[in-house]
Amino acid sequence: MMRSRSLLPVLVLAAPAWLSVAAVARQAAPAPDVIAVQASRPGADIAPTMFGVFFEDINFAADGGLYPERIKNRSFEFDEPLAGWARRFMSDGELTIRSDRPLNASNPHYLRVRVRSPGNGFVVSNTGFRGIGVQAGAEYVVSMYARTVEAGPQAVRVTLNDERGGLLGQASLGGFTGSWTRYEAAITPSASSARAQFQVVIDKAGDVDLDMVSLFPKDTWNNRRNGLRRDLVQLLADLKPGFIRFPGGCIVEGRRLELRYQWKQTVGDVAERRALINRWANENDRVAPDYYQSFGLGFFEYFQLAEDIGASPLPVLNCGMACQFNSGELAAAGQIDAYVQDALDLIEFANGPVSGRWGGLRASMGHPAPFGMTMIGIGNEQWGPPYVERYQRFAAALKAAHPEIQLVSSAGPSPAGPLFEFLWGRMRELKADLVDEHYYMPPAWFLANAARYDTYERSGPKVFAGEYAAHASAPGRPGNRNNWQAALAEAAFLTGLERNADVVRMASYAPLFAHVDAWQWAPDLIWFDNLRAFGTPSYHVQKIFGTNAGTRILPVTINGEVAAARHGLYASASLDGRTGEIVVKVVNAEAAGKIVHLAIEGAAPRGDARMVVLASSDLLAENSLDEPARVAPVESRVMLDASNPRLELQPQSVTVVRLPTGR
Repeated sequence: MMRSRSLLPVLVLAAPAWLSVAAVARQAAPAPDVIAVQASRPGADIAPTMFGVFFEDINFAADGGLYPERIKNRSFEFDEPLAGWARRFMSDGELTIRSDRPLNASNPHYLRVRVRSPGNGFVVSNTGFRGIGVQAGAEYVVSMYARTVEAGPQAVRVTLNDERGGLLGQASLGGFTGSWTRYEAAITPSASSARAQFQVVIDKAGDVDLDMVSLFPKDTWNNRRNGLRRDLVQLLADLKPGFIRFPGGCIVEGRRLELRYQWKQTVGDVAERRALINRWANENDRVAPDYYQSFGLGFFEYFQLAEDIGASPLPVLNCGMACQFNSGELAAAGQIDAYVQDALDLIEFANGPVSGRWGGLRASMGHPAPFGMTMIGIGNEQWGPPYVERYQRFAAALKAAHPEIQLVSSAGPSPAGPLFEFLWGRMRELKADLVDEHYYMPPAWFLANAARYDTYERSGPKVFAGEYAAHASAPGRPGNRNNWQAALAEAAFLTGLERNADVVRMASYAPLFAHVDAWQWAPDLIWFDNLRAFGTPSYHVQKIFGTNAGTRILPVTINGEVAAARHGLYASASLDGRTGEIVVKVVNAEAAGKIVHLAIEGAAPRGDARMVVLASSDLLAENSLDEPARVAPVESRVMLDASNPRLELQPQSVTVVRLPTGR
């Protein structure tokens, strides 16, 4: 896709040959639908956080994905401590996992390699995350902590080999002593491979200990050590998200409280972050017993990512409740204070002075300036009286110490029903800041609920549409596809969120990422393998809305009625105070093209308009690694007749028009 400073991206698929512009005009009704925008009556501000992203470590989104470490189980801390590792049986020796004199207390296990007869080299290999992705000519940093035992080997060779065993590159690490020391070198592969093999080769008999064995790309986002996968961050940055919610979801809760996400274990020296099995490792029939969290991507890296892409950070913390779909374990009343203290300490870590304990840790990690956090989520999608009790404890302490921090509370796992109504009633009583609603529903639900927030109370808590996606079958199941039908329905729903931006302040699709060979939940916004990635049609819907968000609501009607589901049309309008443009978004959910009349009341658009269109005649159309642009972006400008501005809408399309007003 070509982008420039003067043109916004336009997303379009060419209409079928039989549906030419002329044919659309001939088929149009004599009196076109009228979309009326009251430009002279701007309403509430649209929050800069309106359209954001939600990251959860599901579908190998962190290790094996956004966090680009190539070595699986680099610290030998999996329950199966040799998971990902194997020895070649062409030489005499053995592998054992030990814990005496470890690297540190948080990383108590390490690998001892005993070589009796090295032959042509005793080989220990790692398979990576469904293979190891390497690019020809790119530089990779290989590192490990090592120590020799008595008169054991003082050096190792490290090789990268392709699927057939061909050598792609190698490096040597040496000078080992009897004390743990970190060693590193660089490897530049001669060819690309999505399923390369990593090998540690030992050429001398004796014992050697290894830990934190790593293969990491040098080319990361902003070229940081322990940085993030560049192409995946670029896809996020292109969305222009207003916020990023992290680190989940259900992993925040854990199946049991001892398996919950604890942010303090994810900061500081990477070698001292304690690994944990991922909650999604065995949640459904796509079991992945090798799915762990190394926490190389931890809270510091999340805050840094938010800053890098211009998004507000929204961390979510456990509130003393394990996942209610699993154990539902509750922390005792006397233990809640520790959970609350974690939240207070997190505020200090994000925003506090470097003279404090947690602000000082942030500074020592390379970021002395505050991250400017303004929001915290209390729990994920808990429900019932136990959640309300715990939320009240958090709210009392956090509001007393940090009234500037907004709290995001739960509305439970469903968009309606007794649990939902109970929580909303209590959150209104408690004057909560934001209530997090989740909807994984069929496409028809999204179309039918585009006016959902038209009748919400205008005072009281605001809405965070925190997790949503159109699901054709049961939530999370393989039958759910990232097709155009789902994305089109989501777009119709988003017009309703934007029209009600005085009530809805934030929204994010979920989940964000999925590895094509290691996913647990579908659909997802972005899919990737070890070398490539693509955005789905839903991704492009998010991009349309995120990159064309106005700053103030403008009232809009279709044929004089609320701008939802009128003849299959859905619309929203806004004023972009930064450019002086009127931004009109229209979704045509029908299989026929339409001509609509734009009535701009109180302003006189002048000059050519910039237009963004996303359309496909095939509701089942999907993008893929091999066809990433099947539902693809195009750019255009249109000159509208000032006396009779008309829009030609493609069938099954999303259209955004940016009208200059000469301000």
